[in-house]
Amino acid sequence: MADVAIGIEGATKRFGSVTAVDRVNLEIEQGEFFALLGPSGSGKTTLLRIIAGLEVPDEGRVLINGEDVTHLPPYARRVGMVFQDFLLFPHKTVGENITFPLKMQGENKAHQAERLDWIIKLLRIDGLEKRYPSQLSGGQQQRVALARGLISRPVLLLLDEPLANLDRELRKEMEIEVRRYQIELGIPFVYVTHNQEEALTMSDRVAVMREGQFDQIAPKLDIYTKPATPFVASFVGHSNRIDARIGSIGGGLARIDWNGLPLIVPCPADAGDGDNILYFVKCEHIQIQPDGSSAAGSNDNQLAGTLRDVIFKGQTADYIVVLENETEITVSDASGVPQVKAGDRVILSWPAEAGNCFSAQRD
Repeated sequence: MADVAIGIEGATKRFGSVTAVDRVNLEIEQGEFFALLGPSGSGKTTLLRIIAGLEVPDEGRVLINGEDVTHLPPYARRVGMVFQDFLLFPHKTVGENITFPLKMQGENKAHQAERLDWIIKLLRIDGLEKRYPSQLSGGQQQRVALARGLISRPVLLLLDEPLANLDRELRKEMEIEVRRYQIELGIPFVYVTHNQEEALTMSDRVAVMREGQFDQIAPKLDIYTKPATPFVASFVGHSNRIDARIGSIGGGLARIDWNGLPLIVPCPADAGDGDNILYFVKCEHIQIQPDGSSAAGSNDNQLAGTLRDVIFKGQTADYIVVLENETEITVSDASGVPQVKAGDRVILSWPAEAGNCFSAQRD
């Protein structure tokens, strides 16, 4: 990868008998917004702390702009960091909180004032300089924390679940703002989150972590539409998991048996007749229509069932359908077209290529 800003080579970190990060290799480009996505305990925060210099790897090394910084302290790395808890000093004003890193670096007051003027305009927090953290809203506190991380003009910014404590609407607003800051500054942002919406909204590329290793590193659209492993397929997006057996293979497709129901799916390259497979189809890729409707058309897969429940979510609704093999499947629909209610017979349909299929041995 050309123009690498951050290089991680074989990084391993253990805490007693627990291996939090296990032989990780990673390259992040200059100007890239990179998300580390995974469940709690997957190792993403430990990896971020290794980049920051807050943890030293037991094995491997860290390079920033080509320089080996593995054993350099955080202040010598020119790295900014923003935490989930804003960690603002309650007895200091907004201006004093933001300029604190410059004060610790021995910058004179004129330089501090110049940098403060620049950063408050970038983050649109003009007029708050004399206030104290207790006088700010959650969104304002988050912008102050970001300003403190950016005021020293770091070569990269590390963010550890910085929006987790904000309410949903403010979080969505801040997702757009954080992305705007990154584009304007042109430096790499490395963003840790377990919230896939945040990762997919803001990032250029995503690394999905599990048990200290990467399951997949790819552009965010590929992470969503072309998951490389069953774990990524189940973790990213809202999918139905189908455990089935291959009956026959032809033309790159497999005919499978799902507890007595026939389906047509993409055939895994390493699967053969009679093999067990895992098939994931995202809830929004399934069409739902009243029984007898011709709208299912020529979709490869068509299943009949009974609507058990409708869960209204505002812009979308989830339809819980019990199929003829007594298995439940969930459909997410945003169109509002299906005029169905609990107890109605329905038809579900989707094309074979709408799902992702894996050999069961990869689970």
